[in-house]
Amino acid sequence: MDKADFLLWSRKYDKAFGWQAQRERELGAKFRKQKALTVKDLAAVVEWKFKQEPEKKQRALELVARNTEEKVQRVTSQTLSLPQADDTYRINCLTTLEGISPVLASAILAFFDPHNYGIFDQRVWKPLLGNAPAGLYTPQNYVRLLAAMRKTAAKHNLDARTIDKALYKKSLDETG
Repeated sequence: MDKADFLLWSRKYDKAFGWQAQRERELGAKFRKQKALTVKDLAAVVEWKFKQEPEKKQRALELVARNTEEKVQRVTSQTLSLPQADDTYRINCLTTLEGISPVLASAILAFFDPHNYGIFDQRVWKPLLGNAPAGLYTPQNYVRLLAAMRKTAAKHNLDARTIDKALYKKSLDETG
C-alpha cells in the first residue's frame, strides 16, 4: 500500500465506525489535556473497544470498577507524563490496573498519542508481521507491532494510528 491507500482506508474506517472515531477523538483530547484518567475514563475505553462484544465488555467493566480513583490517577498520570517513554514500561504500568489488558492499554495510548501509537489487533499484526504467534496479546508483542507500525508510518509520513486504522478496515473488508 502507498500513502494514498493508507489515507483512503483510514477514511473508510472513520466512516464505517463513525461513533468510535468520534469517541476516540473526544477521549484523546480529554486524556491529552488532563494527562491522567479516571475510573470512568477507563470504563469509556472499555465501552469503545468492546461495543460489539457485550460479554467481554461486561467482564472488563466489572474489573475496571475494582480500581480506586487514586490508583488510576497515579498510574495513568505517571504513564502519560513521561516524555517518549519506554513503550514496554508504559504498557506494563497500564496493565497493573484491574481489567486493563495489553489491548486496552494500547487503546489508551493510541487515544492519547495517535502519532506514535496504534491499537493492538490481530488484523493489523498480520499484514505487518505475518501470522500471529500463539498468545499474541502480550506487552512484548505489542512493542513489536508498534515498531512495525511506526516504520510504516514514517515511510509514508503518517501517524501510527492512521496505519493501524487503514490495515484494520482493509482486513475487515477482505475477510468479511
